This record gives sequence, structure tokens and C-alpha cells, in this order.
Amino acid sequence: MQTLNSNPARLREVNRDVEELGARVLHQWASLGAYDFVNIVEAPDDLTIAKVSVALGARGSAKLESLPLVPIDDLLAALES
Repeated sequence: MQTLNSNPARLREVNRDVEELGARVLHQWASLGAYDFVNIVEAPDDLTIAKVSVALGARGSAKLESLPLVPIDDLLAALES
């Protein structure tokens, strides 16, 4: 937060870093509560997002939690088979 306070453009720079690691920020919100930001990030697979999490987490300036999402139609198809 200290970095963001002194350099708000840093947030967009981090989004570019995410893209260089093979993922893409689709949506981003500032939030009030346990987390400062909520980002919807698209990646080709779980290993790519793991790489993003490790790279950003290693900087020591972010606490990250990944929640893989399953499309409802895929879930229903799996339950029906």
C-alpha cells in the first residue's frame, strides 16, 4: 500500500507483469475488508497462475489467494456422467 500511495501507476505496471508471465487481468476492483484488491485473471492453466502467484508473492508486497473457477455447465455435465 505504501508503494501504491506514492506511485499509483504501479498498479498498472503489475498488470503488465502478469501479462508477461502468461496470464491476463480481465477485471480489477479495489475492495474494503480482508483484501485490498480483487482481480479476475485468466490463465491457460493452473500452473501459469501458480507461476504468477509465486512471482508476485516473492516481492513481499502482496498476499495472494487463487480461486480456480469451474463453468457451471462443466460442473453439471460432470455431475450427470
